[in-house]
Amino acid sequence: MSDSQRQNYTQKEKELIFDKEFMPFIGPMYNFAFRLTFDEDDAKDLVQDTYLKAFRFITSFERGTNAKAWLFRIMKNSFINDFRKKSKQPAKVDYQEVETFYNSDDVDRSITTDLRVEMVQDMIGDEISNALNSLDVDFRTVIILCDLEGFKYDEMAKILDIPIGTVRSRLHRARNLLKEKLRDYAKSMGYKN
Repeated sequence: MSDSQRQNYTQKEKELIFDKEFMPFIGPMYNFAFRLTFDEDDAKDLVQDTYLKAFRFITSFERGTNAKAWLFRIMKNSFINDFRKKSKQPAKVDYQEVETFYNSDDVDRSITTDLRVEMVQDMIGDEISNALNSLDVDFRTVIILCDLEGFKYDEMAKILDIPIGTVRSRLHRARNLLKEKLRDYAKSMGYKN
């Protein structure tokens, strides 16, 4: 969008657009972020980064278009850019802090349950969730966008910035990979080929 096409919104108009168009999708945005990062804090950071960028570049958003798709595209790009940065840095762990925590009397070793997992375990079984999470990020992303978030192929193409044919082939491949990973589980649940 060129500068002449950009909207000149007042601060109040920006806030109204943000509240009405973007905030209703905070739940799906967090879910997508968590599926990308596998970490609650990283997911929250990714959502925050996405919403900050959405507000910062709100003049490039066209009212009446698919705000959810626009936000998902920002998040996907932020994740990829952050992933590239982190992959070039060595992992950092403060072993002293970990050791101090686990040697303290405050640790209740009987409580190891992740409450977030308990909350959604009836929605997606562990086997399915683990199989989905084990997929490469490109394949995992198309399944999340299509099968969990309900985006159409053309919307996914815009979010992922790839041709619609690539979306279809990637989704087909991702579903086959997921099917293969879940074959033994399906048999144990009584399903036949």
